[in-house]
Amino acid sequence: QVQLVESGGGLVQPGGSLRLSCAASGNILSVNAMGWYRQAPGKQRELVASITRDGSINYVDSVKGRFTISRDNAKNTVYLQMNSLKPEETAVYYCNAYIVVFTTKIQYLYWGQGTQVTVSS
Repeated sequence: QVQLVESGGGLVQPGGSLRLSCAASGNILSVNAMGWYRQAPGKQRELVASITRDGSINYVDSVKGRFTISRDNAKNTVYLQMNSLKPEETAVYYCNAYIVVFTTKIQYLYWGQGTQVTVSS
């Protein structure tokens, strides 16, 4: 069994910062691409940022220059540093990861349970 567990969400004022973490654990052979998505009420889930195992990164245009995605391969963990947060970025933030399961050697896409980020004064 494989799990992704997120942490770091919360309430922050506009212009503030938060750092999200997402750790993969369980029956893991390798963790490939990892990413962060968000879903605001009444809206579709959107990709925020992604990072491959070797460090290639993509961001949605709206967060470029403010958010930084990184990962620690030894800890199977991905991070999202969010600076200069805006009220419209209030959403549930989800991480995902393409993980090769140790026992089957098959890659699956896993999702975390989500963490709430609220940007409000």
